[in-house]
Amino acid sequence: MPRISSELSISQLEKILRDRRGKIGSLEKKRAKIVRQLETIDAQIAGMGGSVRTGGIGSRVRNEMNLNDSIAMVLKKAGAALKVAQIVDHVKATGYKSNSENFRGIVNQALIKDKRFAKSGVRGSYVLKK
Repeated sequence: MPRISSELSISQLEKILRDRRGKIGSLEKKRAKIVRQLETIDAQIAGMGGSVRTGGIGSRVRNEMNLNDSIAMVLKKAGAALKVAQIVDHVKATGYKSNSENFRGIVNQALIKDKRFAKSGVRGSYVLKK
């Protein structure tokens, strides 16, 4: 948004405010029209048996258990060392959801940072500390 010079008169400032309020109104109308179009498209997707993602673009997925607890549960059930790729697969199999394009990297960071997990001695494998 451009800066407004402090040398403007009150009437000039009032005109600028009126113009901006008018633009806000037209943008709100445009947004409402687009929302109606999206609702129509969502209804069509649902009618075809598809799932409609709610919450907006890039909305965060909510899981019942956090990632570190999910990893701990997977490693406890396994009872042996697992490679990162195996941990990722098992965590997803438990129902954990993520929108991350690099979920494996996030799992790897969790394994490194959480003190409950330890390297097993085999490259890329982790176990639950006793």
